[in-house]
Amino acid sequence: MMERLIPSAALKTLQENNGVPFAEVVRHGSLQVEVYKPDGVDRQLPHTRDEVYVVISGSGHFVNGDTRRPFEAGEVLFVPAGVDHRFEDFTDDFATWVFFYGPEGGEAASDTP
Repeated sequence: MMERLIPSAALKTLQENNGVPFAEVVRHGSLQVEVYKPDGVDRQLPHTRDEVYVVISGSGHFVNGDTRRPFEAGEVLFVPAGVDHRFEDFTDDFATWVFFYGPEGGEAASDTP
């Protein structure tokens, strides 16, 4: 685990990651935290667990299933397990935290906040 979970330290980890656009920075129980910074094109595929993105920097559009919306720094984005999603038309400074959690297949949906 990184000593401090701050964007500058996480992004430095990526610089040492041989061109791979993501790096794990924390793992505890079902929680896995990564930093993600794609270069030009987001090539990710649907994941097997629920995930939350917290945008560190940059802006663009986020496709989540059949929905495409703008995003900006500081925004929180949720993607249920198995849903096709990607970042499009993002700025060169785009970077985000990724939080994977819960069981394979995702957690059951709930109407309570």
